[in-house]
Amino acid sequence: MLRKILTVAIIAGVLSGMGISVVQEFTTTPLILHAEKYENAAAPGADEDAKFLPAAFVLIHSGETHEGSEDSDWAPAEGLERLLFTGLSNIITGVGFALLLVAGYVIYGGRVDGRLGVIWGAAGFAVVALAPGLGLPPELPGLMAADLDGRQAWWFGAAFCTGLGIWLMVFRRERLFHILGILVLILPHMVGAPHPDDVGGDVPPELAAHFAAASLVTAAVFWAMLGWLSGTLFERFSAED
Repeated sequence: MLRKILTVAIIAGVLSGMGISVVQEFTTTPLILHAEKYENAAAPGADEDAKFLPAAFVLIHSGETHEGSEDSDWAPAEGLERLLFTGLSNIITGVGFALLLVAGYVIYGGRVDGRLGVIWGAAGFAVVALAPGLGLPPELPGLMAADLDGRQAWWFGAAFCTGLGIWLMVFRRERLFHILGILVLILPHMVGAPHPDDVGGDVPPELAAHFAAASLVTAAVFWAMLGWLSGTLFERFSAED
């Protein structure tokens, strides 16, 4: 069983990571490179916490370390090196998320195929990207942001509450648990995500809005690929067993 879990997760994660890296080259990466021009042109001494991107929890961009920051000791060079590091980050992220999906299939215990895998992938997208993005949308470098620790704590709380709420509404039959699941889902948004006192930054708002939308759509594509691949491979290996 452990061998099957690892095999399915590695194959699905590698293929999904490679595929989404290609998609990013035409969607989010050009926006990041464009935003870095504004960031590098800004005055030195910008807040180091502004480099944090909630999208990093969806798909890790190697471009999060910006060459324009004085505190950055190293950043991948533009071109092939940056593409390779971005692809490697996406593959590692894909394998990690695939392990969670396949572990969920095993705990579920029912028949799993590619179609059901897409549904599980949609739930993963909601937990990791969609719900946290409602309070902390993916941010480009150069934007003003609240304290890093507070944003990270809220992100993890939102992801946990979303996953728990979905589980209560889908896998529990009692109406009381369904109501509790809805309350858990909206709890982090009632608390509210931390935001800076002043809104703004060096990046034009149109570019920031485009990046937020592109990041969420890219994440949805990634989770659809990951869910379908993991579900299909899990079904195939289960049939062989």
